[in-house]
Amino acid sequence: MTISALIADDEPRLRDELAELLAGAWPGLRIVALARNGREAVEQFESLRPSVCFLDVHMPGMSGVEAAHHIGRRAHLVFVTAFEQYAVQAFAQGALDYLVKPVQPARLADTVSRLRERIDCAAPAQHNEDLLRQLAQQLQRSGRPPGLRWLRAQVGAALRLIPVDRVDYLQADNKYTVVAWRNDEGAVSEAVVSVPLKDLLAQLDPDQFVQVHRSAIVNLGSISHVVRGVNETADIHLKGRTEVLRASRSFTHHFKQM
Repeated sequence: MTISALIADDEPRLRDELAELLAGAWPGLRIVALARNGREAVEQFESLRPSVCFLDVHMPGMSGVEAAHHIGRRAHLVFVTAFEQYAVQAFAQGALDYLVKPVQPARLADTVSRLRERIDCAAPAQHNEDLLRQLAQQLQRSGRPPGLRWLRAQVGAALRLIPVDRVDYLQADNKYTVVAWRNDEGAVSEAVVSVPLKDLLAQLDPDQFVQVHRSAIVNLGSISHVVRGVNETADIHLKGRTEVLRASRSFTHHFKQM
């Protein structure tokens, strides 16, 4: 019996990555739909009726949780989230399946194993309406998700997952962004991500990262000291780095108390 699946995520690259991982973890699975948001996920589900739906929790418009309300027990649901607290608080109770971004092959293999066992045994899809309602309310209260935790960056010929808390600063470079970070040994390094600086700013934790120039964002925890310059600008010195970032007058208010 061929099992079909739907993947819903507002980031095309992440949809494709999950589809690729599933091809390795579950060769017999057929991906019949790739949705950009919850509304598309519901529409494609009603048209194609896949057996399994992988739903990103945070999507513009209708969220993955709201889409799950519509789908109900008609499919096996797996939530995908970049934010660990949703998994810990709700999904880890065992009532719902979940994956945390970036999706790890071992964790995906466990999820696939559970799904296949339920499908083989013709077990009903797990569904907890009260838990889904609590999650929807939590999403509404939070307003926006917590900060980005990982960056996928090109380092030479390799694709590297960089923990955001190791990033010292980010600098615009045309359509790309240069990421200045520290590796496992604490050595400084640089990488390039194909995401514009303004798009990254919207995803970063504002309590940790601040924009200091139209082309630069800095990790407050990486700052050694700030020296006030002329015309209300400032020079930002970083711990363990020789480069100095310039804060333009529009952004020096971040350092009034420093």
